[in-house]
Amino acid sequence: MKVLIAEDDFELRQLFTRVLMQNGYTIKGVSNGREALEALDGEFFDIILSDIMMPVMNGYEFVRMLRDLGNTTPVMMITAKDAFDDMKAGFLSGTDDYMIKPINVNEMVLRMGALLRRSKMINERRLTVGNTILECDSLTLINESGSMVLPQKEFMLLYKMLSFAGKIFTRQQLMDDIWGYESESDTHTVDVHIGRLREKFRDNPDFKIITMRGVGYKAVKLR
Repeated sequence: MKVLIAEDDFELRQLFTRVLMQNGYTIKGVSNGREALEALDGEFFDIILSDIMMPVMNGYEFVRMLRDLGNTTPVMMITAKDAFDDMKAGFLSGTDDYMIKPINVNEMVLRMGALLRRSKMINERRLTVGNTILECDSLTLINESGSMVLPQKEFMLLYKMLSFAGKIFTRQQLMDDIWGYESESDTHTVDVHIGRLREKFRDNPDFKIITMRGVGYKAVKLR
């Protein structure tokens, strides 16, 4: 996974670089939004970390221009600004997540992982499991019995688990990925949605959702 870091504070950029490299990421660092756009013109990045207050081109301008160009790379803004209006401006410009300095680097890594997982789900758009097809654009599941439009969270939960069939997910992992890192809902919400999915697809011959007692859930392919 490649990360573009746009941060004019050299020491902070080096800290982010070191931490992310330790977690298996490949890094390119730049010092302002203009340099970030130039880097994106020649390379693909999986995710972007961007400061707001930078010389030449600030974070708001950078992300706004990025989205205007049709680039959907997930962006996390990291900034000293903590007023609600600043946060609102960041999201309106097209950022996907927001952290306020001083940064807990471990939390930053977790948030980046959640952003990347959500981005993967959005970009792939379609999943086939046996004779069952999940269509992201319409939140529709199609199988031998017909088609069904699912509520958004149920669809995303099922899509996530079937995308990694056989992998065990804790309730907290599913909460972070589907409801978002800052959701105020508790993990019981996951149990409720899993129950609804099981009821709807208990006779589906292509997959099954299994409870891993004391841990979480996994989906398995049956054919």
